[in-house]
Amino acid sequence: MPSQTFLNLPDQKRNHITQLALAEFASHDYDSASITNLVKQAKIAKGSFYQYFEDKKDLYLYLVEMATQEKLSALQTAERPQAEMSFFVHLRWLFSAATAFNFSHPKLSQIINRAIYGDVPFREEVLRKTHEVSTSYLHGLVVQGIERGDLDRRTDPDLAVFAIQALSDGMRTFVPRQLALKPETLAEGAPQSLDMVALNQIYDDVIQLLERGLGGATGVERSQLNDSLQDNATPH
Repeated sequence: MPSQTFLNLPDQKRNHITQLALAEFASHDYDSASITNLVKQAKIAKGSFYQYFEDKKDLYLYLVEMATQEKLSALQTAERPQAEMSFFVHLRWLFSAATAFNFSHPKLSQIINRAIYGDVPFREEVLRKTHEVSTSYLHGLVVQGIERGDLDRRTDPDLAVFAIQALSDGMRTFVPRQLALKPETLAEGAPQSLDMVALNQIYDDVIQLLERGLGGATGVERSQLNDSLQDNATPH
């Protein structure tokens, strides 16, 4: 993470360096991204860079966290189709809103894409950074869903958040495969054309699977089944 020296820079200079770093990593794979090129464009000494960040990896992880935080902030403040949405309607909206953000903020989304689909050697660490930013938001969403009765009252919020994040991670490989998109192409940039009908159908199917469960039972049926199982497990 950036040093206090970097954070203490005047806003204009700090933002200038950050935007140049975003452009460098968004347009090059990790190994080809050049700190030398960055400091040359920023008109700072290379020694100054190492006063701001430990190394190239440190800078990249900072950009990942920044991109993820900006995406989350955009989703939190975005206009929603309904003032109050049920848990599954909200989650479905998040899928579409996140896709829209990726297309409207190509540099920010490309930082994540290069880590997921490219050759960044610390992919798991990148995923952990994205999870750290989104966990609190998803946890609040799950708790609200439990309180509203959208989710089973026995739902463990931490486990639910884990499942949603694991599903989101998996969709990063599932969706390109279903839409015949090559991962290496995604690492280079957003596709020029995307079958939005097919993509939305995948989102709809995923939400339906989450809402109904693999067993296909309704929320009421699952609650009754859980009650029955608990009663049978209790010694008499």
